[in-house]
Amino acid sequence: MKLSFFKLSLVFLSIFFALSCEDKSLPLTGQEMTLETTVINVTNHNGRAFDTGKNNNGSRYFTSGPGGGVMMQAFYWDVPAAGVWWDTISSKVADWSNAGIESIWLPPCSKAQNGAFSMGYDPTDYFDFGNYNQNGTTETRFGSKTELMSLISAAHSQNMKVYADIVLNHNSGGASEANIYTGGNTWTDFSGVASGKFPRSQHDFHPNNIHSNDLGVFGGFPDLCHDVANVQDWLWNRNDGVGKYYRDTMGFDGWRFDYVKGFEPSVINQWNSNVGGFSVGELWDSNVNYLEWWANNANSSVFDFACYYKMNDAFDGNNLALLYDDMMWKRNPFKAVTFVTNHDTDEIWNKMLAYAYILTHEGYPTIFYQDYEAWLNKERLNNLIWIHNNKATGTTSILYADTDEYVARRNGYNGNPGLVVYLNNSNNWQERWVPTNWNNTVIKDYTGHSAWYPTTQGNGWVKIQCPPKSYSVWSVN
Repeated sequence: MKLSFFKLSLVFLSIFFALSCEDKSLPLTGQEMTLETTVINVTNHNGRAFDTGKNNNGSRYFTSGPGGGVMMQAFYWDVPAAGVWWDTISSKVADWSNAGIESIWLPPCSKAQNGAFSMGYDPTDYFDFGNYNQNGTTETRFGSKTELMSLISAAHSQNMKVYADIVLNHNSGGASEANIYTGGNTWTDFSGVASGKFPRSQHDFHPNNIHSNDLGVFGGFPDLCHDVANVQDWLWNRNDGVGKYYRDTMGFDGWRFDYVKGFEPSVINQWNSNVGGFSVGELWDSNVNYLEWWANNANSSVFDFACYYKMNDAFDGNNLALLYDDMMWKRNPFKAVTFVTNHDTDEIWNKMLAYAYILTHEGYPTIFYQDYEAWLNKERLNNLIWIHNNKATGTTSILYADTDEYVARRNGYNGNPGLVVYLNNSNNWQERWVPTNWNNTVIKDYTGHSAWYPTTQGNGWVKIQCPPKSYSVWSVN
């Protein structure tokens, strides 16, 4: 008899625990639902995920999850020198791939003026990957050509793409020559580069006999003129030129273009037409119209600086209603690369909310190396990466936003149910009724932050919750 009473007690305790994990509030009336939220459909397309396209090499194929891929920026400013960086990244690609990272973006990989100390943004010889003795060193800051190619092969073996950082705006490290266009001497003689490839002279830089300048110069470096036939041939036309050599011989799958404000978007358009591969431009500007104009004319993706600065104002300025504002991913999610920080700018303080935002919304999200490997909780980032790859599907609708709270819905695609993301920047737990696309369905928080397992009503409405200064992501159980 005592044993039976004990078993009965366990049954009641189990029922009590199960009920405690359910939302027990009364359903909202139709009028209350109308007052509670107004759905704003942000994007309008067939629901497909961001696609980095096929590699023009033809021999490498990659697969992504239903939500698309995630990119890792595999460096930060002043990574360790001494030629160890390529090997460092090689040791991590298997773990990154297992976490769901689809691609890695490497720093400029060719020999630059500052030799073994350069981060690569002052390029001298585009074909010296650490295999020629020039600028005071054989290896680059990051390592040798052999180590770089080994890294690329290791990434490919893990079903990961590799993107090269390409500096097309300027060069550095040339010899001095008398310049007929300036009447003085300029450091524009690159006829002696060790590789013997892509020799340049004063005629290949501004000013020259074509025009005196393009859209911008950077740091006083010699400014390449992309209208010169020699420059076009060596950058993208020749089979042994920069673009096709990087693609076919080195094995790169795409490109991050540095400082694209310095020249016309037609330069990137020509590169993409002749070389192919995924591309994204660093157009450092928060003007959405400018970002969209550039992306369309370059036929390229662009980093979504509009999103970056809105997140900074929203999360650090405690006004999540700013996330209603315009961003590149809302204009064209298939040409927007979103990010929380990079090697040049690191302004957002509440980074986990920002990562929860970009990894549940549209666009191509990028993880910063230091955030992943040193500064933030890797387990939580891996969870968000999994959510992005497996649940973040379909178009986007904003369900609610105020100073402290933000709720959005991904509407699902091709049988995948999508998700509802809840961001809370207040100091208290928050709860909110929201409309979903799921009727009479049990859902759960895939971050594990909430223990609720609520069931949606017949009309799709459900109450969800979110912890303070955090986020929850809900989908079908």
